[in-house]
Amino acid sequence: MYEVAGIGGLILLGLTLWAVISIIGSNAGTGAKVLWCLFVIVLPVIGFIVWLIAGPRGAARTA
Repeated sequence: MYEVAGIGGLILLGLTLWAVISIIGSNAGTGAKVLWCLFVIVLPVIGFIVWLIAGPRGAARTA
């Protein structure tokens, strides 16, 4: 049981880091980036889900 919790925490950490990196790379203003990052870091599960639904998107890549 302990290993499952550890793996779950590691996955949550990875998703949180991915969200923060995506927020920083988005076209949103500085204030919005700070608020989104704080929201995702303080409430990782809820913040990540809300960010996926309504958060700022990363900058569009052109090939």
